[in-house]
Amino acid sequence: MPDSPTSPLGSSARDARRDVILAIDIAGTEFEAGLVTFRGDLLDRSRVDIETDVGPQSHFAALARIVLEQLDRARDQHGVRVRAIGVSCPGPIERNCETVSPPGVPSWRRFTLREHLRELTGLPVYGDLDAKAMALSEGWLGAARGATSFCTIVVSMGIGGGLVIDGDLLDGATGNAGHIGHVIVEPGGRRCGCGARGCLEAEASGLAVETITGRPLTEPTYDIMRRTGRLVGRAAGMVCTALDLDLVVVGGGVALGFAATFFNAAQEEIDAVARVGQGTAARITPVRLGDRGAMIGAGAVAIRGLRRSRQ
Repeated sequence: MPDSPTSPLGSSARDARRDVILAIDIAGTEFEAGLVTFRGDLLDRSRVDIETDVGPQSHFAALARIVLEQLDRARDQHGVRVRAIGVSCPGPIERNCETVSPPGVPSWRRFTLREHLRELTGLPVYGDLDAKAMALSEGWLGAARGATSFCTIVVSMGIGGGLVIDGDLLDGATGNAGHIGHVIVEPGGRRCGCGARGCLEAEASGLAVETITGRPLTEPTYDIMRRTGRLVGRAAGMVCTALDLDLVVVGGGVALGFAATFFNAAQEEIDAVARVGQGTAARITPVRLGDRGAMIGAGAVAIRGLRRSRQ
């Protein structure tokens, strides 16, 4: 994939071994920071739970602790130089994470994350949606390696997506391209936070599943796992038909937690709705990078940003 970070910015191999990205993932229940090389190796990582009922600066202070910890480890334990910070964050965001409003951090509403990180570290900061970061990582080293066009979907407490077309990750007018969570899969269905009814996020996200069932995500019924898979497959099928895609890579705690029941139902739905009468339907597959994927994706976001800054 031409836009994937497959080489360390044209620097010498010797320099590349000393340079790393400080990767940050804003997840549903935790912050994570780690050190990612320009070859996609994860050298180190730290995590901290996201507390409830605290303010925006308290949330940032928790993130700042593990960021500074990773900077110290880069210098003292690994002997590497941090070139930039890469951030993977659920939407909505403003381009490069100038502001973020992730559902898992309720106090962050248009929080100026990029400015805070630059003031904390003095490093250049590049940020993107979590599903777009996943598209970079899975296209670089994961389930979509070698594919030039594919879709990624994160099914977590919210639902996001990323689109790679002819080797390029799509950004869109505001950087939020691929937000598949707002494809309508149940006309007249549940009210979504965006104001519409029946959006995929309102019907199949972790928050939606908990609201619909009154049960924790760790105790799903067989029917709700299949329903969630079908709805994700329905949205994915529409995207595949519209954009002529044949691969969908899915991650996120809900999808991976519901496992084969989810993926089998999603594939059945894609087979039913995508490219009807026009050949083989798209294939849906889990992410391949496991729990390293978010860190590698955030690293890839920064490598992409550094490359663009040199052009």
